Amino acid sequence: MRQVILIPDETGGYVVEVPSLPGCYSQGETEAEALENIKEAIALHIEDMIAAGEEVPDDLLE
Repeated sequence: MRQVILIPDETGGYVVEVPSLPGCYSQGETEAEALENIKEAIALHIEDMIAAGEEVPDDLLE
């Protein structure tokens, strides 16, 4: 499990960011939707790291 930051958006909905994965963001209309969307964003971010030949720390693969 990794830390995420859930930020209410001024125009409605929520933005979520992952401090341990710079550049990994998502959003959703509700807290639940935003948290569900960030799970997919994390998986895609890690896939991109692997595809780019970047070293992926073991704790990110859990």
